[in-house]
Amino acid sequence: MSDAPTAPQVVMLTANDVRARIADGSAYVVDVREPHEHAEVRIAGAHLVPLSNFDSSQITPADGQDLVLHCRSARRCGIAAEQLVAEGYAGKVYRMAGGILDWISEDFPVETG
Repeated sequence: MSDAPTAPQVVMLTANDVRARIADGSAYVVDVREPHEHAEVRIAGAHLVPLSNFDSSQITPADGQDLVLHCRSARRCGIAAEQLVAEGYAGKVYRMAGGILDWISEDFPVETG
């Protein structure tokens, strides 16, 4: 599985792009990592929907919010994006390039513990 988007409606964003969308309230961030990973370190406000138990019905962005998926390094969120598209999700699906590893390397804020 590559890191490249596979459907026209799947778009990659940098960690900086995601941070800007979070700041202006336009991002609905979904973390598809596993619960133990999310518990260790997470982006504040990210909704946990683990890929191992992925349930698209738990993904409920408000009107005007962009759906942004992230994981550790951007691989699992690609699988989640493909599943959403296959299930008929009609909106754009944004993926955070580099995952939380890039977020952390940019020294953006995280919650821990």
